[in-house]
Amino acid sequence: MSPAPDLDVAIVGAGFAGLGLAARLTMQGGRRFRVFEAADDLGGTWRDNHYPGAACDVPSHLYSFSFAPHHGWTRSYAPQGEILAYLHHVADTFGLRRHIRFGCRAVAADFEAERDGWRLTLADGEVVRARVLVGATGGLSRPMIPPLPGLDDFAGATFHTARWDHGVRLDGARVGVVGTGASAIQVVPAIAPRVAQLHLFQRTPPWILPREDRALGRRRAALFRRVPLLRAAERARIYLGLEWRVVPFVFTPEVMKYPARDALRFLADSVPDADLRARLTPRYTLGCKRVLLSDDYYPALNRPNVELVTEPIERFDATGVRTTDGAHRPLDVLVLATGFHAAEQGAPFPVRGLEGRDLDATWGRHAQAYKGTTVAGFPNLFLLTGPNTGLGHSSMVYMMESQYPYVLAALDHLDAPDVRWLDVRPEAQAAYNRRLQRRMKRTVWSSGCDAWYSTADGLNTTLWPGFTFEFRRALRRFDRAAYATGPG
Repeated sequence: MSPAPDLDVAIVGAGFAGLGLAARLTMQGGRRFRVFEAADDLGGTWRDNHYPGAACDVPSHLYSFSFAPHHGWTRSYAPQGEILAYLHHVADTFGLRRHIRFGCRAVAADFEAERDGWRLTLADGEVVRARVLVGATGGLSRPMIPPLPGLDDFAGATFHTARWDHGVRLDGARVGVVGTGASAIQVVPAIAPRVAQLHLFQRTPPWILPREDRALGRRRAALFRRVPLLRAAERARIYLGLEWRVVPFVFTPEVMKYPARDALRFLADSVPDADLRARLTPRYTLGCKRVLLSDDYYPALNRPNVELVTEPIERFDATGVRTTDGAHRPLDVLVLATGFHAAEQGAPFPVRGLEGRDLDATWGRHAQAYKGTTVAGFPNLFLLTGPNTGLGHSSMVYMMESQYPYVLAALDHLDAPDVRWLDVRPEAQAAYNRRLQRRMKRTVWSSGCDAWYSTADGLNTTLWPGFTFEFRRALRRFDRAAYATGPG
């Protein structure tokens, strides 16, 4: 008989995914669990990304837990501060703070077969043992700093959008922004009116569609509070409106030419200068890279103090940046809007499973899991928003909520006296991923662009190639037959 572990469940990460599972465990009751958070506060992505203009690109009423609805969103697309406040509200509503240990960074996790569970080592040397380990560290948690020549030589202030330094004065400054992805199209309009000069360095122009963001009145919030059925109907309307968009992404990529026409018309209406418009015109299939939503990005680029730079960066020096055409642009501040390690991010700390096998070494450059949740050779390990659970059209909160019942059902199976652990069979994982990648080949994400969804050799390890309700259906029950339960 192995010694009893300290916990039934150890959750690493107090962002959206980890908090949601903690809330579900609280609702269910009867489980000893703890959430280990490296930072001093909860919130994950929405705690870290507090750059000017930060907001969600999924409508507010769908970007929340179905079991913890929020009535008071002020805009159709919630700003960062409101989402973070919502997560604090969830923590308070379900009494989660007593279960969270802040400032506790996990540095290693080892499966102990003789104890039928995991040994989690924290940065201060403390060891915690749990029957089940849940990774909820998020796919967009580690900023990607590109190897820009001479970057360390630049004497001005430099920071990534996910590490925004609000102590740096932007008013009247000469600012460079590297990157034109999801964070850049929010940052640029927010800071352009404040700076003396903004140089935006673009490698590839994104496809952009109107956001059509609007204020939501107090009357609407009060009505949703009094009539929950109306709130549920609005959530369903938004869900269905977004869900149909996956059809051209996954099943009929050739019809992407129609929304592309709308995007080009939007560009033409927004940018009168023909040369600037040409440099902002994408040359790849709409949807292959992340489609961005903005009402104010193009107008910001029309400003006289904003320059779009499409010549490649040659190198930085102490005072600014030189591009390959020989031009030198002096800078006071450099903002890296360069995204995150996603497709090839690996584990956030060493994770060792059966016989000491390392998760990063097992994955190599191609992370994969069974149903995006479990990995062969790593018993009792569950990944929230794991490989191939990302979306290009809807709310990741829906995907998280699809995983929670699967994890909770697995916990129930672990209560059985004949189950020592649950380790997905390699053949089940391999068959699942073969089917997934076969389907991926037909999608718009395989149409030839260089997107952060894929590894350097082109394998998409990030996105789910289907309807979100298909993912939920795949996880609606725990399929014990797909798992080994440990030696007798």
